[in-house]
Amino acid sequence: MLEHVLLFFISLVANMLSAMAGGGAGLLQLPALIFLGLPFSVALATHKIATVALGVGATLKHSQQNHTRWPVALIMLGFGLPGVFVGAKAVLSIPEPVAKVSLGILTAGLGVYSIFKKQLGQHYTPKNASALGHFLGGLGLFVLGFLNGALSSGTGLFVTLWLVTWYGFDYKRATAYTMILVGMFWNGTGALTFALLAEVQWAWLPMLLLGSLLGGYFGAAIAIKHGNPLIKKVFEVVTILVGLSLIYNGLIA
Repeated sequence: MLEHVLLFFISLVANMLSAMAGGGAGLLQLPALIFLGLPFSVALATHKIATVALGVGATLKHSQQNHTRWPVALIMLGFGLPGVFVGAKAVLSIPEPVAKVSLGILTAGLGVYSIFKKQLGQHYTPKNASALGHFLGGLGLFVLGFLNGALSSGTGLFVTLWLVTWYGFDYKRATAYTMILVGMFWNGTGALTFALLAEVQWAWLPMLLLGSLLGGYFGAAIAIKHGNPLIKKVFEVVTILVGLSLIYNGLIA
């Protein structure tokens, strides 16, 4: 019983921060599942399935704000979903320590980059809306989809910053796209792939799903209420912490 209560609160906090930052639920949730005794592959599959509820919870709140538009949404699905599927199938062939350290350095770098770019993501200045711009943006999303399927932890943060830098979104809009499309559809594709290919700790999922659902909803509500300045700060803290966590786990693996 105590174990299930602990799982709920870990999931609630992790996914609330993720909904505010535009990614990073794996910072607390994935290491916690491993710490509680699950092998990495089982923990990753269980975590991936649980994060689908994060997307559902955040979508319930973000859908009221009308911050998403079909062109970018379709590009995220059309380019991102194949990347997620390929990445989830390729995860077993990637050297885990090297992948974690590399991704950790890149993830922490996102936070440092945002800190030095004071106005990054504070205003909505759309760009790269041409056919070529959308195609190149889609290629970037395919790569991020691959990372999402293969590694899970922190890759939503890359999508959020990609939408800010490439498409000129502010953080509020970028996190809305990330939570809805990555949280529900990318993670859903990864969850289905992992459910078919890997072992899942099904007994732990009810509490993880409940925590993810509520954390996603309340995190999105806080982000919408307080806007871009708060989202930027939370994004910077979460990216640096996720990056350091990945580097540490990669070095001790």
